Amino acid sequence: MTSDKTKKKNIAKTPTQKFLEFLKNLFFAAIAALLIKTFLIETSRVPTGSMEKTILVGDFLFVNKFIYGSSSPRNIPFTNIALPYFQLPAIREPERGDIVVFEYPGGRDELKPREISNYVKRCIAIPGDTLEIINKVVYINGKRAHIPPHIQYLDPVITPKGVARMDIFPKGSGWNEDNYGPLVIPKKGDVVKLTPENIEIYRTLINRNYGKEVVKVKNGKVYIEGKPADTYTIPQDYYFMMGDNRDDSADSRYWGFVPREKIVGQAFMIYWSWNPNIPFSDFFRLLGSVRINRIAKLVY
Repeated sequence: MTSDKTKKKNIAKTPTQKFLEFLKNLFFAAIAALLIKTFLIETSRVPTGSMEKTILVGDFLFVNKFIYGSSSPRNIPFTNIALPYFQLPAIREPERGDIVVFEYPGGRDELKPREISNYVKRCIAIPGDTLEIINKVVYINGKRAHIPPHIQYLDPVITPKGVARMDIFPKGSGWNEDNYGPLVIPKKGDVVKLTPENIEIYRTLINRNYGKEVVKVKNGKVYIEGKPADTYTIPQDYYFMMGDNRDDSADSRYWGFVPREKIVGQAFMIYWSWNPNIPFSDFFRLLGSVRINRIAKLVY
């Protein structure tokens, strides 16, 4: 004799019950996807050629968020509205050579960026390192840095030392993109001396930490919030990022350090790739441009 419980199982579900169950499953699937995207794997599109040939324009990346410490959403999607967020502990800190996804901190002299956007670059120097570029060759702490496997230089001409670029960080340094530094990367807890000669290294960093313009130089002295300041304690770690396409990359040489709080995760795999120059309206031609050989390719 069948039990009441078995009889209930055999009763066919009504269309309404089936629809409600579908909605419930869809809801839980959406929650699971949101949790994965928030705390584990982020996605990122590559809009520029600054990392070619390591990463191509039109590549779509998986980004490992939990390795550097997952965070809750930092802004409302598709807007420039920032959100308060919390961050989980990191498994490890960014290392030299990592391909890092981070929020663009803003231009060299900007208090904050005009829009919230993610950049993809290679971490060249970590907190406490001394970086120098001599005739396009990067040196870290006096030793030649590791050369990425797909690095490229589009311009064979080297800008000589002493030929200054006005758009280089820091302002007034007299450096250029090919002969740069030496520059010490700020490390949390370091107490740095402030002088009128070196204040441009730290001016934007300090202003951003205060959230307003607080640094002034008057009569040969540095002032912060109207008070004389000859030292400043670095509040967090900073990093120096560069593109593998060295002569076509807007990177830390031009806009400065990346604060630790802006780092989102480590790019590790291409999950999709096609020709971004083909408009979406020409969908079948766009679909035909898919780069099958790049899908599931690890980036390093």
